[in-house]
Amino acid sequence: MRRAFLAITGLAASTTALVVFKGSTSATPVAQNLPTAQPVNPAGPGTDPSAAPDAPGDDPAGVAPTSSASAGPSTSPKPGKTTARPSATKTTKAPSAPRTTKAPQSTTRRVTGAGFDAKDGSENYGYVQVQIVVSGNRIVEAVALSLPTGGESDIHSGDVSNRYDGTGGEVVQKQSANLNTVSGATETSNAYKQSLRSAIEQAF
Repeated sequence: MRRAFLAITGLAASTTALVVFKGSTSATPVAQNLPTAQPVNPAGPGTDPSAAPDAPGDDPAGVAPTSSASAGPSTSPKPGKTTARPSATKTTKAPSAPRTTKAPQSTTRRVTGAGFDAKDGSENYGYVQVQIVVSGNRIVEAVALSLPTGGESDIHSGDVSNRYDGTGGEVVQKQSANLNTVSGATETSNAYKQSLRSAIEQAF
């Protein structure tokens, strides 16, 4: 009886061992076909997990990064204040007063010669004085301001004035005191020439 129990027990143990052995051998290929589990990247996808952040003592340059807190108190401007310097105000000169140009002086001027007596020896026929009108460096007109008068002197003085005076007389034609003597009025002609020469000397 006891032998039968041991025989049954040994048979059951052998059967159990055989079942366990077969199960382990069949389970091995399944385990080999499973994909290898990838390590979880704590830094997130796209980053190299092996590149772990350096520890504070692992700085290759030997210089620890400085934080903004070690830079001292903040120098940001206080609210309501501006640190920009006001731009210099440009000073504009007041417009200068327009220059006053002098009116161009007239190039035409009148010059009066000295007066002379028309006399022959002790006889004096009268007083002669001549005025000329000059434009630039040219005589444009001659006028007898004073000539002898009375009797025949009026005739002689008329002849002298007609010959020398005016804008087309002999004075303007010759531009000098080298005039021809008027016949019958020599003394008056000479006095006219003297006064004319005086005026020309003043003008030029």
